[in-house]
Amino acid sequence: METQIQTLLKTIKNDYFDHTLRGRSETELSEINRTMIQEFNDNITINEGQKYIKLITGDGGRQRVWGFVVNTDTDKKFQRGDILKAASWAAPARNKPRGNILKDDFSWVRWTGPEYLK
Repeated sequence: METQIQTLLKTIKNDYFDHTLRGRSETELSEINRTMIQEFNDNITINEGQKYIKLITGDGGRQRVWGFVVNTDTDKKFQRGDILKAASWAAPARNKPRGNILKDDFSWVRWTGPEYLK
């Protein structure tokens, strides 16, 4: 699952980059834009627990939970690899998964968090 986590992180970073471009070419990015992109990329962290892998974005003063990845095969409601939105800093929203990193479909990933699947 390590490969899929790395793909998820790369997808989050790419979405932030695309959001920052907003229709401009890469050569039109200001130095401030480039610094913001680098800071965003440098400050994505993961905390691996027994049940969940928590993804955190933001710098030291403004961190937020991007989402959680189910890290167990023994969850009664979810499968390993399911992505859950954050309900709080320490807990996921357990209403429904937003996707699964083991299915190699990352179209639901946004830099702000996982989107709802339809």
